[in-house]
Amino acid sequence: MTDLEVLQQSIVSCKACPRLIEHCRRIAVVKRRAYRDWSYWGKPISSFGDPAARLLIIGLAPGAHGANRTGRVFTGDASGDFLYRVLHETGFANQPTSRSADDGLELRDAYIAISVRCAPPDNKPARDEVARCRRFLERELDLLPNVRVIVALGKLAFDNYLEIMRDRGVIRSRAPWPFGHNAAHDLGAGTPLLIGSYHPSQQNTSTGKLTEQMLRDVFIRARRVIG
Repeated sequence: MTDLEVLQQSIVSCKACPRLIEHCRRIAVVKRRAYRDWSYWGKPISSFGDPAARLLIIGLAPGAHGANRTGRVFTGDASGDFLYRVLHETGFANQPTSRSADDGLELRDAYIAISVRCAPPDNKPARDEVARCRRFLERELDLLPNVRVIVALGKLAFDNYLEIMRDRGVIRSRAPWPFGHNAAHDLGAGTPLLIGSYHPSQQNTSTGKLTEQMLRDVFIRARRVIG
């Protein structure tokens, strides 16, 4: 196996955050009525995509009845439907839908990671849980040598990445790099271009805070940078 594949196995077997592990398992037992015939994944979620990707997408955490059910990031819920439709339209995915881990979806020149690998209660991980999970993202940054653009979905993912860059000495502070939708930041030192985006949560998409065109603009920008 490659180092990246070994890392994904270690993610799935991680038990560093008892509160999150218990929540994932409980949801997998209780289930949602619409999915009562499903065998829920109920474990930490590995990343997904092309190991040679030039685009890295960083999300927040698995959905309780999305990725925590299907076993694949952004799969099986409204957020994933929104995201993958746009990725398909901009050439980063081979199909616009993502229903299950074996539905044939492939990412093209893109890789998706998340800041927290377990579904948190109320979609709100604790700060110490984010900190403990950060090591997986840090390792992925080292194992994805071709990345030229990073799209951070939501402020938590955006700040999490900046904290890694700060702790590595690439930047001195997060302060000069404000989060904003489709705001791009060149951190220097040969690092990928960082683009912020509102998260495609159902709350953001149903209220119009994030439209498909707004998200499409982000990935069109990423495509232009990649070439």
